[in-house]
Amino acid sequence: MIPARYAASRFPAKLMQDLSGKPVIVRTYQAAVNTGLFDAVYVVTDSDIIYDAILGEGGNVLMSQKEHECGSDRIAEAVMDMDVDIIVNVQGDEPFTDRESLFGVIEVFKQDLDMEIDLASLMVRITDDDEIKNPNTVKVIVDNRNFALYFSRSPIPYPRARGDYTRYYKHKGIYAFRKRALMDFQRLPMLPLEATEKIEAIRYLEYGKKIKMVETTVTGIEIDTPEDLERAKAAWK
Repeated sequence: MIPARYAASRFPAKLMQDLSGKPVIVRTYQAAVNTGLFDAVYVVTDSDIIYDAILGEGGNVLMSQKEHECGSDRIAEAVMDMDVDIIVNVQGDEPFTDRESLFGVIEVFKQDLDMEIDLASLMVRITDDDEIKNPNTVKVIVDNRNFALYFSRSPIPYPRARGDYTRYYKHKGIYAFRKRALMDFQRLPMLPLEATEKIEAIRYLEYGKKIKMVETTVTGIEIDTPEDLERAKAAWK
């Protein structure tokens, strides 16, 4: 499922910007389909423009019937009556979505014999100080089994005694959910930590859900700004 809003505060209409001949959202949809990992891929949108763009490419697209605060809510509405076990949320602004990363978040459920994991997500190590301090980069810290402890826009851990053991990880916004976890999310109200940081993954932690983080070395390019779009155009082959 690829949630896709037309409006975006930092880069309006970014999903419909041209990326080498096709809109960003179409490139992302095609990248997800081309992984060959899914029984079905859908774009879920509140926009007639995005709906028509996907439909025009012969893709699967659903019109969201309600206003939503976040992508998880939009996906929950779409899958409510579907007979599915695992739902993967791919961000619409990630046209470089790759098979390796998506395979990783799906595979953890196959190995989860005790049904301990509610959802899985991706993290990539970052070392650049500007990126570590950038509030637009969501950081994650994990326990010794790679379960998420917390997500923040601040640098975590705080480097009071920074050394070779200090690691910073960026949270990549790809999730794989058990359906029940997603249904729980959309009915549970936002709590203070999520409201403060504006990071939807925190809601799962605040309600005791377990998020398994999978490390990847694939960074890709997330299109949040016009400058990101120019980098994507330069990198596209």
